[in-house]
Amino acid sequence: QVQLVESGGGLVQAGGSLRLSCAASDSTFSDYAMAWFRQAPGKEREFVAAISRSGSSANYAASVKVRFTIFRDNAKNTVDLQMLSVKPEDTAVYYCAAGRSVNIIDDNLWMYWGQGTQVTVSS
Repeated sequence: QVQLVESGGGLVQAGGSLRLSCAASDSTFSDYAMAWFRQAPGKEREFVAAISRSGSSANYAASVKVRFTIFRDNAKNTVDLQMLSVKPEDTAVYYCAAGRSVNIIDDNLWMYWGQGTQVTVSS
């Protein structure tokens, strides 16, 4: 029953950077692996990155592994996504999710979701 709220989205030029943040409602945050997914207009939701409960390991989609970094602060109940060298194909609504494992890329297996934040990359 953890509640998640994303922020930090907006319009950015290709090659620029953006930092997304997800805030959780309470201390149960540290019991979950956390992930970012994204959904572009007319397309299915896709996995972006995930981080373990302690923050000691992470999993990235191949398309973002070099450019994006996921990190969390369990004292503040937040998980962030630092996006560097963004591309137009990064344009999507980005969602924060809580689940069981960083190795899960099927969105149906993640338990809790935020409302999403829009990222638009101009060329």
